[in-house]
Amino acid sequence: MNRLHLHDEVRDALSTGRPVVALESTIIAHGMPHPRNLETARALEDDVRAAGAVPAVIAVAGGRLQIGCDAPLLERLATEPGVAKVSRRDLGTALAGNGLGATTVSGTLIGARLAGIRVFATGGIGGVHRGVELTGDVSADLQELAVSPVAVVSAGAKSILDLPRTLEALETLGVPVIGWRTDEFPAFFTPSSGLRLVHRSDELDDLAARLAAQWELGLDTGALVANPIPAEAAAAAAPVEAATQAALQAAEAAGIAGRDLTPFLLAEIVKRTDGASLDANVALARNNARLAGGLAVALAARG
Repeated sequence: MNRLHLHDEVRDALSTGRPVVALESTIIAHGMPHPRNLETARALEDDVRAAGAVPAVIAVAGGRLQIGCDAPLLERLATEPGVAKVSRRDLGTALAGNGLGATTVSGTLIGARLAGIRVFATGGIGGVHRGVELTGDVSADLQELAVSPVAVVSAGAKSILDLPRTLEALETLGVPVIGWRTDEFPAFFTPSSGLRLVHRSDELDDLAARLAAQWELGLDTGALVANPIPAEAAAAAAPVEAATQAALQAAEAAGIAGRDLTPFLLAEIVKRTDGASLDANVALARNNARLAGGLAVALAARG
């Protein structure tokens, strides 16, 4: 496929059955300020490697969907102004325009699926937005999870969302949500939401076996591995929720919606929590990368 470009290390790993973990690029271009974004991108790659897998940051550059980014491309994603935010609906336009684009969860899922990568680590997925009954705002991440046979390791869904409705939507779409050593759906910056999960796994071999069984049946559905932020790194729930409510009000007053809403809200929450939410975001993303690396190794061991 001319529109798909595999980094040499990623191509070699996939051709020999070695474990690979996909990583999104929106967290670099739109999720964090510079230089924290570039530092985090490099740390995520290091965490995946330490677990025994090969990292593959997915992005759009030079008219191709890049599966794995070299150091100069990572730096461009972290520093260039106007990097496009690329979801499923944007892929064709981004590729035809030959510009630089950072893939969201849905865009990264497409790249992982096309490349044959089974594990993807992110911070938190998108989902059903608060006030959906008025806006109809539901992330494309959910639909892509339903059609991409990829395990997404995340700290639940972003806490700016309507978490109960997001869980309900995942159930409707047939996407299993498996709590990693937890019975509750994580709330992104905090480990607990009060929402009970049906499935739980405590060992990597068990988690890999569940995913393998699903895909052996030909169920080309993804899975969400809900990995809580470590308690010592979590932000305090009450200040984060207060900051979220204030950020939502600020977004409404400024008329910010659609694709610009999530980056705006996350940046506002960082300001309103004096950076505590950013520290938590980095910690949970790295925690997810470590688990994803271990899961990729366990899946590769199954052949």
